[in-house]
Amino acid sequence: MSYWVNGQLCQQISVTDRAVSFGDGCFTTIHGVNQQAKMLNEHIARLKYDSQRLKIAQPDWEWLAEHLKQVCAEQTQDEFVVKVIISRGAGGRGYSSKGFTSPTVIVSVSPFPNNYVQLQCKGANLVLSQILLARNPLLAGMKHLNRLEQVLIKQEVDELNADEAIVLDTDGIIVECCSANVFWRIGQTVYTPVLSHSGVNGLMRQKIISLLQDSQYHLQQVERFANVLTHCDEVVICNALMPVLPVQSIQMDKQLPPLQFASRELFEYLFLRCKI
Repeated sequence: MSYWVNGQLCQQISVTDRAVSFGDGCFTTIHGVNQQAKMLNEHIARLKYDSQRLKIAQPDWEWLAEHLKQVCAEQTQDEFVVKVIISRGAGGRGYSSKGFTSPTVIVSVSPFPNNYVQLQCKGANLVLSQILLARNPLLAGMKHLNRLEQVLIKQEVDELNADEAIVLDTDGIIVECCSANVFWRIGQTVYTPVLSHSGVNGLMRQKIISLLQDSQYHLQQVERFANVLTHCDEVVICNALMPVLPVQSIQMDKQLPPLQFASRELFEYLFLRCKI
């Protein structure tokens, strides 16, 4: 992996950086292909929007876009992952954010996951997570640095040898997966969770919502309990890297056989459109 801090090739940040102390910042994860960053404008817009919500002093966004283009141009592999973190910056102690005017910009490049192509073919096997997401409208939709819930969910996924998890909030409402958003189809109607109380409003989720508005499908953003998945025809999950995967099964209850999904109608409609 390679790292840049504020534009300089570097592997260290200050121990007083608020990303370390409080997870005080936001991030985005970019799919790099053939020396270019896919959906770069959308990723910059997300970082700008989320950092403004957190009232973080704004970096030079034009500089960051050019920096990311240069980083991508230097890569030799066909596909790679670029992660961008915006921290409030370094210095002081305590929760007060007064006086922080110089955000820290961290860029990293890592190898592209090698399992997504396999999962596109065979489908992902999911479990229903026992880790519930807190409901917090102040942070809902944002890709902020406070990811302890996801760390615990991923531990559960790994322990159960699953590919991903369906994650609920503390009211039992479907929100998302550990690292992806979720859509399910019943007939010609496609559903995805409302993310006004928790969850991450992923860029691929936004793209799929836009694609479905001009399709034969009817899209609804809803609040539903997990048992709705027992009645659906198909489930797909998505993020900027996948970009979309069919779900083969969901283990809802350890005492019962998993739900099985044979249809890939929605997946096949979305797959090539999401790769563009």
